[in-house]
Amino acid sequence: MERIRVASLQYYIRPVQTFEQFSQQVEALVETAADYDCHLVVFPEYFTVQLLTLNNIKRPIDEQIRSLAAQVPRFIELMSNLARKNRIYIVAGTIPVMERNTVYNDSFFFSPSGNFGVQGKLHMTRFESEEWRVSARSQIKVFETEFGRVGIAICYDVEFPEIVRVMANEGANILVVPSCTDDRQGFLRVRYCAQARAIENQMYVIQSCTVGSLPMVPAVHLNYGQASILTPSDFPFSRDGIIAEGNPNIEMMVIGELNLKTIQESRSFGTVLPLLDSRRTAEIIKQTQIETL
Repeated sequence: MERIRVASLQYYIRPVQTFEQFSQQVEALVETAADYDCHLVVFPEYFTVQLLTLNNIKRPIDEQIRSLAAQVPRFIELMSNLARKNRIYIVAGTIPVMERNTVYNDSFFFSPSGNFGVQGKLHMTRFESEEWRVSARSQIKVFETEFGRVGIAICYDVEFPEIVRVMANEGANILVVPSCTDDRQGFLRVRYCAQARAIENQMYVIQSCTVGSLPMVPAVHLNYGQASILTPSDFPFSRDGIIAEGNPNIEMMVIGELNLKTIQESRSFGTVLPLLDSRRTAEIIKQTQIETL
């Protein structure tokens, strides 16, 4: 499959009174992406915090996050059914997962068959670790799909080039970045790093974002987001390395087409070859010296 169409969401988080309300919002977005003949739709990090409003929001936030993990089975069932019904791949943002009394921030990647893989977040922000008491995973995964290999770098993880370089070296042509940021500075850290990863690894990068607000939930009482579909910076690709991007901070879906053959050609015949040339960098850094002037 040389060409695919993808959808990235600026997902509006709002209070819900039932799990069914949450399901209806999610289902409408997946069905819209399918109506536009998208092969992949990407939800943002922590969009599932909407479900916190189903419980007692006056409890300490770390306790609420642990309660949210109880929704994982229903969440998996919902997303698996939607992927199968609409014959679409879904990167289902992230949801807190509890294992042996430890909470992780995991992204579930569903195939059109309803099967799924999981990429955990590898680096926690200070708020996640100190306030929410969420722990880091320690395994990088690359997912094989009908349209090639895909990596997932959850928000802060995209700020670490080594993670994405491993994915690219394992054949990933597409990087998905589900993100959740509460201010413009945080958003731009993620966005600028996402663009850098697209350039240095000669890959497409899809960033999804939360927008809207949950005033009663710390860390997501405000959101700043602008979804985008990014490319390397070379002649075959879009001007400014941007296929599509949303208008900041409103609910919307960003759609674009990816030519995967162009990625392969650019990695072999591009104006520059940063992915290939990075092999030399790995050798050079072993010879680093400190020189006194």
